[in-house]
Amino acid sequence: MGSVTWAQVLAWRMRRQLLEPAGDLPAVEVARRLAGVQAQVASSAELAIAVRQATPAPGEVPKALWDERSLVKTWAMRGTLHLLPADVAGAYLALCATLRHWEKPSWAKAFGASPPDLEAIAEAAGEALAGGAALTREELNAAIVEKTDSAHLAEVLGSGWGPLLKPLAWWGVLCYGPSQGQRVTFASPEQFVPGWKGLPEVEDAARTVVRAFLGAHGPATPEMFDNWLTRKSSRKKDVKAWFAAAGELATVDVEGVEMFVLPEHLDALIDTAPTRSVRLLGGFDQYVLGAGTAATYLIPAERRAAVSRTAGWISPVVLYEGRVAGVWEGKDGDIAVTQFEDIPAKPLAAEIARITPLLSRTAKAS
Repeated sequence: MGSVTWAQVLAWRMRRQLLEPAGDLPAVEVARRLAGVQAQVASSAELAIAVRQATPAPGEVPKALWDERSLVKTWAMRGTLHLLPADVAGAYLALCATLRHWEKPSWAKAFGASPPDLEAIAEAAGEALAGGAALTREELNAAIVEKTDSAHLAEVLGSGWGPLLKPLAWWGVLCYGPSQGQRVTFASPEQFVPGWKGLPEVEDAARTVVRAFLGAHGPATPEMFDNWLTRKSSRKKDVKAWFAAAGELATVDVEGVEMFVLPEHLDALIDTAPTRSVRLLGGFDQYVLGAGTAATYLIPAERRAAVSRTAGWISPVVLYEGRVAGVWEGKDGDIAVTQFEDIPAKPLAAEIARITPLLSRTAKAS
């Protein structure tokens, strides 16, 4: 078993995540490499892809989502919206669905829906979307109420049913469809996504997802994986089984902690030299989310609040030597940087110049 430093790990992750250097992969392959792209904010998802492309194409993400349908937008890891490659999206959903938090009495009390209620809603939603048309939230709500003919479910749905959509997404009942103006729509993946194969068995899903995670965010421990997947809500025995199902994995010592890495990456990881580069990443970027904002090797503990803000907002960040060395925001076409440490001025200016035109482009595309 070889050993590496965190500085080497961060440089390795930057290479794997197409940050150093930027690559020439299309949007769907960038999402595959990153093990999904968080899409709570559409413009942030598009920026996350664009900064990883040497020559980003305007409008590529919407085209992949709504025309080619090679990307799927749905609730996935940590209950947040993600863009996932359509051919493996089911694997991510299958692992998320193992959480089954909707079976807890506290969940039913909070949202007014028991497990049988949720199953009835899912069945009615599936029937409503079976024709292939994408429905707005209001249209889907009305269809479920009509099909169930339940005064109780009508009350549940009428009081705000956002939390009920996530289990339905994890079961593969619905995903996002193209927006109608400012209104979101939902579609059946089986009808909307070409070649949709449904959700695989958990063991097969684990092999796909664990290996994708390690390929982007490794080396890592099972606990790191679970933090990324469910905020450490999975059963330890399940996570252990998922890593066993992932096939042969190599181990490496990272400053005294044994972690897993894909065998085909071990030698290159050990040979990786620390980086001196400066990079700007948008909000909710996978480089930060894969590690988690509590990772002090990435974000100084005293700076976490500047990165992980209220209401789950993850700030745009400046990377220097792979670490989060500052945050930034766009103001009237300019980028204002708040530095946590001294960042070399010349590479910072060059990176700002590279990112600035992408901001207006991704904002318009969204």
